[in-house]
Amino acid sequence: MAIRMPRIIKKSSTAGDVPKGHFVVYVGEKQKKRFVIPLSFLSQPAFQDLLSQAEEESGFDHPMGGLTIPCSEDVFVDLTSRFCRI
Repeated sequence: MAIRMPRIIKKSSTAGDVPKGHFVVYVGEKQKKRFVIPLSFLSQPAFQDLLSQAEEESGFDHPMGGLTIPCSEDVFVDLTSRFCRI
């Protein structure tokens, strides 16, 4: 039996390269890095908590038109890697 793992894509690219069923977030405390993540992450309670914290701290504005999450890249990658194992 195969288990399909969602992909997290980290790269500098344009909005046109976001696959169907994914969205862009910018992560970082000072230097923001762009991640393309599956929409399915939105249903995860831990991700919803992260979004609530982001909204309280800075709103959801980003100059490049994405969702900004003000946490360290390491914390974000650790958190989202857990979703891949569920």
